[in-house]
Amino acid sequence: MINAAIFILLEVAALNMLRNNGTLQNIWFSKGMQAVSGTVWGMTQDIKQYFSLRKSNEALALENYQLRLQLAEIEAQTGLQTAGQELPEDGIAGNYRYIPASIVKISNNTHHNYMIIGKGTEDGVSKGAGVITGKGAIGVIDAVSRNYSYARSFKNHEMNISARLGKEGAVGPMAWDGFSSSRAILSEIPHHVEFEKGDTVFTSGFSSIFPPDIPLGTTGEAKIVNGATYDIEINLFEDFGALRYVTIVENIGKEEIEKLEDEI
Repeated sequence: MINAAIFILLEVAALNMLRNNGTLQNIWFSKGMQAVSGTVWGMTQDIKQYFSLRKSNEALALENYQLRLQLAEIEAQTGLQTAGQELPEDGIAGNYRYIPASIVKISNNTHHNYMIIGKGTEDGVSKGAGVITGKGAIGVIDAVSRNYSYARSFKNHEMNISARLGKEGAVGPMAWDGFSSSRAILSEIPHHVEFEKGDTVFTSGFSSIFPPDIPLGTTGEAKIVNGATYDIEINLFEDFGALRYVTIVENIGKEEIEKLEDEI
């Protein structure tokens, strides 16, 4: 420790002597100090911008949640919503409850990808709820603890979503293509159905998990399977490599629907 202190003092003394030794050395010393100061200033600004950007992202995530909740409330009503009407405090709009959340951990490099989300039973989350963003349906809650939830990602071979071509078109299961973070396959679309490349695909609403009309992606190339149905490539809107903020959505009537199905 003493040796280190002596070394530092000697270095400072040497630099001071070099600075005062002549005009040329003084210029070199000044330039060096300017470079160090510029680097430190740049690092400080980067850190400030990082935390500022993080706060902005959190604010945007909350705003997106509020907009989605407001849209769901409007769609659930028969008349126009009064301007300035407050959003429901319990997060319920129509037949769904919405809970804003952030992703704590995410897997993107296997065939069985998952997410750990920072909301649990304390926040009203339950098993079987859906996970969405403004750009797609991205997962389903499989397990819940007090403060966290485990969600099966859409990028998982064990998951598919009921999707619709356009708002009024044919419906079929949509699943991850198994390779790309931005592509999926919409299957079982009858070969007589007409569509064009670039048409938007939405959630159908036939699932008891996800609300209808969430935009998922656009149609790409298609091929006929067994001469009867199309398999259509879907270019997803959501970038799974950049996910951070999500909304957990739960169908309030799901338990009653499942009970009715079990009785038949």
